[in-house]
Amino acid sequence: MSKPKILVTRRWPDAVEAELSQRYDAHFNRDDHPMTVAELQAAMRDYDAVLPTVTDSVNAEVIGVANPRCKILGNFGVGYNHIDIAAAKAAGITVTNTPDVLTDCTADIAMLLMLEIARRGGEGERHLRSGQWTGWRPTHMLGSKVTGKTLGLIGFGRIAQAMAHKAHHGFDMDIIFYNRSQPPRDKIDYVKARQCASIEDVLREADFVALHCPGSQENTHLINAERLALMKPTAYLINTARGNVVDSEALIAALKAGTIMGAGLDVYEGEPNLHPGFLELENAVLLPHLGSATSDTRIAMGQRVLENLDAFFAGQTPRDKVC
Repeated sequence: MSKPKILVTRRWPDAVEAELSQRYDAHFNRDDHPMTVAELQAAMRDYDAVLPTVTDSVNAEVIGVANPRCKILGNFGVGYNHIDIAAAKAAGITVTNTPDVLTDCTADIAMLLMLEIARRGGEGERHLRSGQWTGWRPTHMLGSKVTGKTLGLIGFGRIAQAMAHKAHHGFDMDIIFYNRSQPPRDKIDYVKARQCASIEDVLREADFVALHCPGSQENTHLINAERLALMKPTAYLINTARGNVVDSEALIAALKAGTIMGAGLDVYEGEPNLHPGFLELENAVLLPHLGSATSDTRIAMGQRVLENLDAFFAGQTPRDKVC
């Protein structure tokens, strides 16, 4: 019996690609280029499974090709706002993702951004490398203390809970959060968190606001000019969720005007295209979407996709089925 034919849209860790090749008729994007709409449409027609990443826009145009062969989209990542779920459902295509395995590493990056922007780490390194440093002095590059401050979380899922754990138990931070639903009581009590009634309540009170909400259409520009204006002028915004959650123009204007003190960003609207306004700002720490970028995590993500594929082609319900 022939093996299912699958396409991996971007390069994965070697160990996972080797396993894919052993179990399936696996085909790879060898030069790791961003695939075009036409290439993704061809993949939907020619393969039993397509394994996309956040860089692939698997929209209705891609999914709606005539006579698609693809029966499962095994997404490499926990977020799936780049996939048109309604179109996939209509076409009878299963979609899976990779939760759990990237939680800690993404929370680590959120902590890194918070510390970097509060203590002016990126700015300080640029200062040093450019030869401007003349030595220690009492008023040089004063930043903001992190320990004991209030961390406000927008969303209280796995990654937010992991960040809260690190911040509360490691930095003695007070935790407040907004979440549309009621999280498990033990998760709240573990970090002595307080649930706020609205996003606005979090923004007004927090010294650091970290975004951990889905990049859904309803969350597009969730953080806009009006909400940025509610934050303390000494507060910082951290985004490791999705770029579209923040209005880039509004955030750049707020950072330039001093509406808020700074921002630490790992995701952007329209990435990899970056709004040039961010590059002019010293009070922004910018990372190139490194949230899950450790060898351990990326291998685990690939293994999770494999697990979902194996279940699907064995006629079982995949562990991480989205639709």
